[in-house]
Amino acid sequence: MTLISEAGSGVSGNKVTNHSEHLYWQEPERELSLDERAALLLRYQRVRSETESLVDPLTAEDMQLQSMPDASPSKWHLAHTSWFFETFILRIHLTGYRIYNPAFHSLFNSYYNTLGKPFLRPQRGLLSRPSIEEVFAYRSSVDRAVEQWLTEEDVFSEQAKLLVLGLNHEQQHQELLLTDIKHAFSINPLQPAYREDLDIEPGVDEVSPPEWLSIPEDNYTLGCDVEIFCFDNEGPAHQRFQQAFRLSSRLVTNGEYLDFLQDGGYEEPRLWLSDGWSRVQEQKARGPLYWTRVDGDWFQFTLAGLQPLDLSAPVCHVSFYEADAFASWAGYRLPTEFEWEIAAWLHCRRDAADRANMLEARNFQPLAEVEPTGDEPQLLGNLWQWTSSAYLPYPGFRASADAVGEYNGKFMCNQMVLRGGSCITPKDHIRISYRNFFYPHQAWQFTGIRLAGELP
Repeated sequence: MTLISEAGSGVSGNKVTNHSEHLYWQEPERELSLDERAALLLRYQRVRSETESLVDPLTAEDMQLQSMPDASPSKWHLAHTSWFFETFILRIHLTGYRIYNPAFHSLFNSYYNTLGKPFLRPQRGLLSRPSIEEVFAYRSSVDRAVEQWLTEEDVFSEQAKLLVLGLNHEQQHQELLLTDIKHAFSINPLQPAYREDLDIEPGVDEVSPPEWLSIPEDNYTLGCDVEIFCFDNEGPAHQRFQQAFRLSSRLVTNGEYLDFLQDGGYEEPRLWLSDGWSRVQEQKARGPLYWTRVDGDWFQFTLAGLQPLDLSAPVCHVSFYEADAFASWAGYRLPTEFEWEIAAWLHCRRDAADRANMLEARNFQPLAEVEPTGDEPQLLGNLWQWTSSAYLPYPGFRASADAVGEYNGKFMCNQMVLRGGSCITPKDHIRISYRNFFYPHQAWQFTGIRLAGELP
């Protein structure tokens, strides 16, 4: 196996060639060298350590909480990510491996029905046993076994790809761990902070109007077009004709969303899609998740606890329905996922994720975009951005026939695509071609709004 680094994004005319700085495996498959296995082990240890650092501020009681069916306890995230490595790698590829606890195979299976019957997701918070100490012991056991596999066994490229998939899977759960504990803390009358020492940066006094990226009409190549790591739903690469459009250089701010709210945005049915309006009526919604008024002033619950609403920061934790209604009120629309990707390939620098507000910055909250420019917009990080695209397969997509084929493909129904990553996304986990997806009513993820429109 040869590890190759591709860099940059090439543009020929208006046709985009998607090359990111990621490692990929050339065919034919072969055994990994000692250096390659050592590099994989270091990456494995770094990702696993990062996950455990995220629960350092939490108590055992915190890690047991499940505040809604969509969320999971922190303890479950710690165990499930270990179950993934045990199930897909150790049980198959480590000679003589002994299952840590056969009961865990069901308890910590998320949705892989071909592997057995998973424990019901809405009841994960009822699992007081195993204890958090036992879950950490499980993680340590799996870690030792993975190290043994990488140092003592023959490891081939297809097996290594499974390990890299598992690491990206764990990075997804790093995001979910933070979003889930934030939701759990938000319903506690004590309004506890995830971390008391988080610095809340003051917003800018005035936010400049957005600039607009003008994207010409052309045929574009989208999706993964080289053998870098990407999830199966990011490919295959395909051609798509795109009419000319424009995309905002920055995200919609809290102040702009507050204008929408104060203008009666939650009281005007003509702005809303039918399903969205039904939910507004049923839930008596009058603002984004985590917004609240205290003595006439607006506050927002954050991972630093309840904070005054920063009008210059991007509006966060809005559903697709809210994003679409705001866009209608503002006289624009949400971009399609293809428009977003085209604009990103044409305008993002190769180190865009390195410079973005992402997990490594430890802000754990979206920051005001002080200097967005048309030449160098920050499309990656800060907040996941809703698109108007339904989550559907690309032309030629086929899920693999094994259990890993359940990872993405079976969810391609009734969900919407988000792009760009957020302030709790690891920077080496995000790519321009990355397709996140959620149901249109969900807002507990770090989601925001970027507007699009036609060229004037």
